[in-house]
Amino acid sequence: MLSINEKFPDFDKKSVVSIEYGKEFENISSSRLVSTADAWTVMFWWPKDFTFICPTEIAEFNKSHGEFKDRDAFLIGASTDSEYVHLAWRKNHPDLADLKFPMLADTSKSLAEELGILDKDEKIAYRATYIIDPSGVIRWVSVYDLNVGRNVKEVLRVLDALQTDELCPCNWVKGQERLTV
Repeated sequence: MLSINEKFPDFDKKSVVSIEYGKEFENISSSRLVSTADAWTVMFWWPKDFTFICPTEIAEFNKSHGEFKDRDAFLIGASTDSEYVHLAWRKNHPDLADLKFPMLADTSKSLAEELGILDKDEKIAYRATYIIDPSGVIRWVSVYDLNVGRNVKEVLRVLDALQTDELCPCNWVKGQERLTV
């Protein structure tokens, strides 16, 4: 599995960005991650569309979208389902209809495989979350079991800590003192 201080892989994938007819799809590429100075990226993966835990996580990331945006972080959701399945799910699930971030479709499973987050048996992505700095380097990765949802507040906390570029103690939250050496 790719880990911290490694370059996030290059990719160019179809994504669902809207449910409005004619504006549903857009290509998202790794060049977009490093094209904006000082922009961070948070990419989170879920195993399958039309499941039970996944929409709770996606909805929570969506509720927190403004907080990621305030931190100059581009949010991307991803799975190995196709863009058409993503679109159908968004149209079918009320919590997903108004997403403010793209749903990346890794139908070839090439990106999930390169990241090392593809389940060997089912060939679906684990619940992985990456924080990628403006130069395209992975600064944090977290992977959860297929049956356990992640904590979006923890992703925000870690992003805050990484963006200070200082030493942050255990359980540190934005606004608290950082360590001095």
